[in-house]
Amino acid sequence: MTTVLWLRRDLRLRDHPALVAAHEAAQGSGGDVLPLFVADPALLTTAGPARRAALTEALTALHDAYDGALVVRWGRPADVVPAVAAEVGARSVHVSAETTPYGRRRDDLTAAALRETLRGDVRLVATGSPYAVTPGRVLAQSGEPYQVFTPFARAWRDHGWRRPATVPVGLSWHQGRPSDGIPDEGRTQAGPVPGGPRLGPVDGVPTLAAADPVGEDAALRRWSDVLERGLDSYGADRDRPDLDGTSRLSAQLKFGTVHPRTLLADLAAHPSGRGDGATRFVTELAWREFYADVLWHHPGSAWADLKPALGALEYDDPADPTVAGAVEAWREGRTGYPLVDAGMRQLLATGWMHNRVRMVTASFLVKDLHVWWVHGARYFLEQLRDGDIASNNHGWQWVAGTGTDAAPYFRVFNPVLQGERFDPDGAYVRRWVPELRHLPGSSAHQPWRRPDGYAHGYPERVVDHAEARTETLRRYGVTRD
Repeated sequence: MTTVLWLRRDLRLRDHPALVAAHEAAQGSGGDVLPLFVADPALLTTAGPARRAALTEALTALHDAYDGALVVRWGRPADVVPAVAAEVGARSVHVSAETTPYGRRRDDLTAAALRETLRGDVRLVATGSPYAVTPGRVLAQSGEPYQVFTPFARAWRDHGWRRPATVPVGLSWHQGRPSDGIPDEGRTQAGPVPGGPRLGPVDGVPTLAAADPVGEDAALRRWSDVLERGLDSYGADRDRPDLDGTSRLSAQLKFGTVHPRTLLADLAAHPSGRGDGATRFVTELAWREFYADVLWHHPGSAWADLKPALGALEYDDPADPTVAGAVEAWREGRTGYPLVDAGMRQLLATGWMHNRVRMVTASFLVKDLHVWWVHGARYFLEQLRDGDIASNNHGWQWVAGTGTDAAPYFRVFNPVLQGERFDPDGAYVRRWVPELRHLPGSSAHQPWRRPDGYAHGYPERVVDHAEARTETLRRYGVTRD
């Protein structure tokens, strides 16, 4: 009997509990496993070229790892999955449990469609998840979910996680039909099309493929490099956008080309696994799991303030022509604040932005331009190759002061001070803002203080940060009256 492995955020071979379950179900009847990826228009039509390109990289790598057995189809999962199961006579469809609001609705609809279309003979079986600890399992002693990161992280560590799953012995892929490609991104009907796993054009947008290809082998190579260099400096260097101080594994975790449990197990076995840098790395993984947990318990927080107390906060309308012009300058990296502009240009050029700079650019939109965080979060999700709704949207709320963060709304990032602190020699700014490459050292962060600061066409500041901060605090004060 053939079983179907429906892949989503788990595009890998190793440490794959759902694959193990699919193999065991097939093995009992001498069958095989059909790996299926459904290119869901509801998700892909809102993804920008960089994320589609990264997905294509991941699928291409997976196709090779699965000995050419991967089937890719375009369409609504509730239509495609039952059709594929019927084609191969499958009795079960195996998945990694989904935890996002859309993913949970999609899986419920697909499970119902399997029951209705195939007369209840085919089950949707969830095993494992994209997280070391599945969201919803870490609870306070009261039985309530955690609202603040620090106690969650402590309980998350105490809870612990399973050891990585091993690749099944004797795994047999279904080879009865050619893999299905996707002819174009406008197609809405499911159906077989000969060819390899492809997702159509990516609009010529550059990606990080040369340095950071997305795929299981690439992820493990990068992780090995991180471990070999040692994590001693990770705690300090990860905040420096001018240095290669981060793991650069965010896109790999997004697409599940590596499981966080694998990283945690490798750390525990490595000589540097008990140092301060390793502790900080585990904390960053905990943030990812915390935000997924928050979204599990509060699905409405995907696109609305988690803290209703600031629901009356006044924001400017991005449809207003004056505001729209400033927002467009923010998107294009023309705000006149070098660190903000460097980050936004890095995002446009590569589909990725350093995490420290993500906080600074988000703060600028919300607290310098006074635009509701939802508009920025949506733009980031479109542009980021690692765009993850839980981490992205709750990260934006952390900056906006309307989410889980215990710090009050009146924290406002100063883009100049942030630049001078975390890009002290101005190297990051000069890398991404060529109009400022003539300015030496930290002077690149304040071109208005140099007589030749605007000699190469760098734009004037769209707002005065000090005035914008004062206005932010005034608006916040109104909500507290």
